[in-house]
Amino acid sequence: MDSKSRLLKTWDFKEPDRVPIEMLIFPNALNAQIPGAKEILKFQNEEADNFLGARGFDWGFIGLDSEYSEKIIEDVLGSHRRILRTHVTPVGKFEAITKHRYEDLFGEGDPGDYHWEKRFIETIDDFMRLVKAERQIVPFDNIAYNKGCISIGNRGVPITGLLHPLGVLVRNSNMSEVYMWIASEEEAVLEFLEKSTKQVCDSLLMIKGSELADPPVFKTHALEMFIPPWFGKQLFMKYIFPFDKKINDTIHNIGGRHMAHCHGNSGGYLELFADMGIDALDPLEPAPYGDNVLSDVKKRVGKKMLLQGNIPSQVFGIESFDPDEVYELTKAAISQGAEGGGFTLRTTGSAYVGNGKTNAQKAHSIKCGLAIIKAWRENCE
Repeated sequence: MDSKSRLLKTWDFKEPDRVPIEMLIFPNALNAQIPGAKEILKFQNEEADNFLGARGFDWGFIGLDSEYSEKIIEDVLGSHRRILRTHVTPVGKFEAITKHRYEDLFGEGDPGDYHWEKRFIETIDDFMRLVKAERQIVPFDNIAYNKGCISIGNRGVPITGLLHPLGVLVRNSNMSEVYMWIASEEEAVLEFLEKSTKQVCDSLLMIKGSELADPPVFKTHALEMFIPPWFGKQLFMKYIFPFDKKINDTIHNIGGRHMAHCHGNSGGYLELFADMGIDALDPLEPAPYGDNVLSDVKKRVGKKMLLQGNIPSQVFGIESFDPDEVYELTKAAISQGAEGGGFTLRTTGSAYVGNGKTNAQKAHSIKCGLAIIKAWRENCE
């Protein structure tokens, strides 16, 4: 059975030939020639069962057409760089500033790690420009998507990004202000959600009838910001459930699926996620990083959503954490998640291993990844 067939069969809640395992190697670990990185790369290319990106929509800046640019505004040799990031949209300019350490840009660190000095949406005026903006249907790039599907072939299942209006708003906003706006500017927030949700649904409906190489699987990274400690269920039911359900119903109408990412204490929301139309959920973090006990999750929603994850990647960067413990966690996850399909094994951070701020941390992460593979081989093959 190839990776695509294996993933789709388990997503249909049937047991495949073995438990699917998602695993990728961080490029910076491979570039640094960390021991074990090539072994992980070989496993990624030959055995792992991954959901892989294929380009589809270009959502611009929160659904608005945008001309994006970057400019280095400070460069302190050996210390840091500060970068001005600019989106020019039909409702004006949105600017952010990020600060990057030299060790992340040119040393052992992670080039994707940086500090936000200023977010794109800092003031209520910035937010109101987004609220009042006219929103157009966003075209789906069928050609690029089909090329991505062909490139992936049977080595995995293609996924493509979807705009989650409130999630993208929060991620691009000043975190100390945006939740205040949600609480105090109810009329404006609902107007933003209604207009943005209509834009997403109208854009999705334009796909219906298109000749696509694979049915679309859409991915969002948002729900973790709308569960405790940020939201309670009253706010969730007001600002998330009705709008997400409308989008998910549209996805299903065009023959697609929605895969959602949600860190933290998601256990109390699992049934709501399923009722809302979520088709797959990761990363199902166990204690102390979340509140998910995989055996309990399987009983509650194991025939409604594909369950992904459960191996806490936070421990991978802690060198005192023994890979043997990762081995035992992996065995437990397989034992609790495999029966009846509907489960893929992976870490809770992402499918990637080999990350870290130092080469020692990257090496430890790879050792943990190899421990997962060992446990998987011994308990699944």
